[in-house]
Amino acid sequence: LLIFLPPAVIWRFVQSRRSSRKAVLLLGLCDAGKTLLFARLLSGRYRDTQTSITDSSAVYRVSQDKSTNVTLIDLPGHESLRLQFLERFKAAARAIVFVVDSVAFQREVKDVAEFLYQVLVDSTVLKNAPALLIACNKQDVTMAKSAKLIQQQLEKELNTLRVTRSAAPTSLDGSATGGPAQLGKKGKDFDFSQLPMKVEFVECSARGSKGEEGEADLEGLEKWLVKVA
Repeated sequence: LLIFLPPAVIWRFVQSRRSSRKAVLLLGLCDAGKTLLFARLLSGRYRDTQTSITDSSAVYRVSQDKSTNVTLIDLPGHESLRLQFLERFKAAARAIVFVVDSVAFQREVKDVAEFLYQVLVDSTVLKNAPALLIACNKQDVTMAKSAKLIQQQLEKELNTLRVTRSAAPTSLDGSATGGPAQLGKKGKDFDFSQLPMKVEFVECSARGSKGEEGEADLEGLEKWLVKVA
């Protein structure tokens, strides 16, 4: 039916669907710094945090214009909880901030890639194609990995996951047991440009170089939130 409608009508329909999605989801593993980042965006102040077992949400005004805002939702990163909370909120997501611990990244890269893979092959996420930001947190620490290295390593690990999942055995009824087999373009090594959503990387620090007394470095993240709001 839509193919008989004028392009302007279709565009307004798509835009109205997108505007109804006002949530920006904060995802990532435990201890990546999501909750402190959430607090810093809202208040600018440092606060002690602990591992979350439920979601937290608040309205975030992206500029002085009080009519421009999104709903930030901080989701638990524990392995036993993160997918069930993603399931609850994914349909409302205008954008996703996937927070990575840049210091522990080399040790956690496989777990990070596994969670990100599960997000990227989700049918609702693929359909809605929310903007995706990989926020490389804890850049105030000397041993932090750069956003460029993190991107390269994630692309490599996601490509490996794609290959192993596509080779997963089928069940007795003929369905694949490994979930969706294809991520990106068939026959090519995976990179983020192949996804239906726009993916960007930023380096940030929710804690700041002077710890509790210092200011957070969230400029790249804040500029990105203005763009997606």
